[in-house]
Amino acid sequence: MALVRRNDAVVAMETDQNQQQKRTSDLMAPIMCLHGHEGEIYSTQFSKDGTFLASAGYDMQIMLWNVFDNCDNFATLKGHKGAIMDIKFNADSSHLATASTDKTVRIWDMETGKCLRNFKSHADFVNSVDFTRRGPEMIASASDDGTVKIHDFRTKEPHKSYENKYQQTAVVFNDSSDGVICGGIDNSIKIWDMRRDTITNVLNAHRDTITGLSVSHNGNFLLSNSMDCSLRSWDIRPFVPGERLVSTFSGHVHNFEKNLLKCGWSANDQYVTAGSADRFVYVWDAKNRRCLYKLPGHMGSVNATDFHPTQPILLSAGSDKRIFLGELNLEY
Repeated sequence: MALVRRNDAVVAMETDQNQQQKRTSDLMAPIMCLHGHEGEIYSTQFSKDGTFLASAGYDMQIMLWNVFDNCDNFATLKGHKGAIMDIKFNADSSHLATASTDKTVRIWDMETGKCLRNFKSHADFVNSVDFTRRGPEMIASASDDGTVKIHDFRTKEPHKSYENKYQQTAVVFNDSSDGVICGGIDNSIKIWDMRRDTITNVLNAHRDTITGLSVSHNGNFLLSNSMDCSLRSWDIRPFVPGERLVSTFSGHVHNFEKNLLKCGWSANDQYVTAGSADRFVYVWDAKNRRCLYKLPGHMGSVNATDFHPTQPILLSAGSDKRIFLGELNLEY
């Protein structure tokens, strides 16, 4: 009888261990650390199908990594002559746009690794870049020269240019691709109607520089990160009555480095994430604003985060030259 009880206890213990170690993703391990960059990493993003990711930063290199198996670095793209501040994939990840302190925006072919376009229309550092989600492929870029420029992939000169009084640090297209949203050092967020070339809304609540912007996958909400140590969500649907500010998330911090910390939505728009100068990665519930994860691991400012498009995997990159992939226990 004692032997049976001991075997039952062993079985129960093994069952508990299996439940504790239950995996939620196809990563090789619950946490993967990617090394290869020679300087601070400022931006990173999953491809739209989640099979690979891109990262870039101070070392002027764009590194492409497999997400699964050994997370190998399978390609490195070079060409920029200054730090790369932002990277974005287009709708099908066939192209990658990069913004740099060399005052250029480059478009890269993901099949060949070649630079297809090198837009030189800005007069100062380019801080942010974005692709349209639908319709003709357009590229928006925000610069320290105070302008937001819209480039048509097929032409050399900008299709549109929107003048702002102050440096612009973040830009994103709306879901319908007929509007562009930008923020800068004047703490405000402007929504430009590209059909009429007029500002339709100005979102004011932040008290310091806007560092990152992200539109939810359903297109209804905008996420904004700021050096005032707040992350805010806004209702950007047309004809919204009353206040557009929906939620304010807190906990993450900015410091003297003044890095342009990115932010983003999960694939189901239920969660939001942002980088932080305190070396932690933060994840909040978008509805009730509760902080779900404060993840350690980085040894420097966490400058960029991104959610995997199909699995509960969080991507983070920082000033410590490292990239982390970690699986989360979230509904996805």
